[in-house]
Amino acid sequence: MQDPSTRRAAFAEAVEAFSQRLYWLIRRMVISHEDANDLLQNTFLKAWANLDTFRGEARISTWLYKIATNECLTHLEKQRLRRHLSLDDADSYLVETLQGDEFFDGDAVQTRFQTAVLQLPPKQRLVFNLRYYNDMKYEDMSEALGTSEGALKASYHHAVKKITAYMTSGND
Repeated sequence: MQDPSTRRAAFAEAVEAFSQRLYWLIRRMVISHEDANDLLQNTFLKAWANLDTFRGEARISTWLYKIATNECLTHLEKQRLRRHLSLDDADSYLVETLQGDEFFDGDAVQTRFQTAVLQLPPKQRLVFNLRYYNDMKYEDMSEALGTSEGALKASYHHAVKKITAYMTSGND
């Protein structure tokens, strides 16, 4: 058992090292800055509360990504249920949130790209974001998401095809 001050210092280092990457992963999933901040805080609270269960078989980054992705997916599902939205309506809600986000300053192409990404099913969007923005290896994704590398590669491939089709179509 580590001494408590060493443990706190190591955890503070992990928070410092991964806060920004986790924030942007969460933010791309839930769009809202406030929700992203809340979910990031929940991620670190859960990590701290469950630090004794971390066995060190995985890297701390993979473990934190796993917690963050679970927080995102749970939040999105609760939001969909709370608003009584279908999956399609939930996507539309996120697109409207993006368009009304005072912190988003993308041009028309960036807005269209983000809209295309938001129309992916949540788990596919998660895989796309982890690979595209975080350049995460499929092996690490597999560990964090509990899905086979082959399924993740297929999911990413389908996501890219859907985004490409949306970007090249004339429709919004």
